[in-house]
Amino acid sequence: MGDGALSHVRVLDLSRVLAGPWSSQMLADLGAEVIKVERPGRGDDTRAWGPPYLRDDAGAETSESAYYLAANRGKKSVTVNLAEPRGQALVRDLAGRSDILIENFKPGGLARYGLDYSSLAESCPGLIYCSITGFGQDGPYSHRPGYDFMIQGMGGLMSITGEPDDAPGGGPEKVGVALADILSGLYATSSVLAALAHRERSGRGQHVDIALLDVQVAALANQAMNYLTTGDAPTRLGNAHPNIVPYQTFRTRDGHVLIAVGNDRQFAALCDLLGRADLALDARFETNAARVSHREALVGLLAGLIAGRDSSDWLSDLERAGVPCGPINTIDEVFADPQVQHRGMQLELPHPLAGSVPLVASPMKLSATPVRYDRPPPTLGQDTDEVLTAILGLDDDEIAGLREDGVV
Repeated sequence: MGDGALSHVRVLDLSRVLAGPWSSQMLADLGAEVIKVERPGRGDDTRAWGPPYLRDDAGAETSESAYYLAANRGKKSVTVNLAEPRGQALVRDLAGRSDILIENFKPGGLARYGLDYSSLAESCPGLIYCSITGFGQDGPYSHRPGYDFMIQGMGGLMSITGEPDDAPGGGPEKVGVALADILSGLYATSSVLAALAHRERSGRGQHVDIALLDVQVAALANQAMNYLTTGDAPTRLGNAHPNIVPYQTFRTRDGHVLIAVGNDRQFAALCDLLGRADLALDARFETNAARVSHREALVGLLAGLIAGRDSSDWLSDLERAGVPCGPINTIDEVFADPQVQHRGMQLELPHPLAGSVPLVASPMKLSATPVRYDRPPPTLGQDTDEVLTAILGLDDDEIAGLREDGVV
């Protein structure tokens, strides 16, 4: 395997939990050397976010939580005590030898260690410094801690997720993964790559300010524009789409199917399949705009027609008819799906505590510089000696002294 696209880049990762680690894992997949700095004895908060934990060949639990394993592939773990002046000096030295620094401390939280952007920018003018927080570096909420669950609520996502209030089980729902964190990690990655491109021309680094709330607002996408263009706040529609009909799940005899009609031609094909070609000629349903206006009447008709057959029968017939459709897979069914398997979305890497560790692969497919899977998620502090020796030039006695004094 050749060098990754970012094999010339070193990332110093001072972040923890999900948004920052998700970004640095993407950079590691693309070939960057990522040095994850963790607290001695404790490490990233998510190391304790279990069960479940990775199990060894004998079925015994290891110390590695599944949550931590999800976002830390490809990194080196170094334990440094930032409360110690010598620990701060070590991290400053590493920052001076890095291209990108990612952190998710509260605004100003690293200033007391001399590790904030202002403190490092003068001595490291080429450093790209990415701060990820709940609410950003300024504004009336900047001092608040921000967690994904809070942001999904404050950022409007929960107001459009779940069944309507007057429906059975109605009420606000969060998305089943920490989507605000994941999206913030993606925006952070895009931003630091843009900053790298700028540095190639200017030689200068910059401060990247990513706020989970900003990201969640941006990710409202069409729902935000539905509000901005009408003044009407969208509401929860369950699995239905606010702008397209029919585009939702339907109950079948043995479960559910997802039907995603994206244009009038597909709607006509659906009506033909259902034996109701007349519906596509009905003025109430001829166009998508008309179908949105008469949503309840149409969905009621379709639901009655679809309910009498099994999901597998509908899926095969819908696919043959060219109507976009799909099953509602459980996670185990996802990884058993032949397309997911063909695309290599699960991998295994050797692991020092468990023999091997199963991981979700990167979705990034680059023809010339494919992603790399060189390292499993590291155990706590496993690379401390290597990094201090190879990058900072410390010898064994110096490292032993730092360890004895609780600095590393």
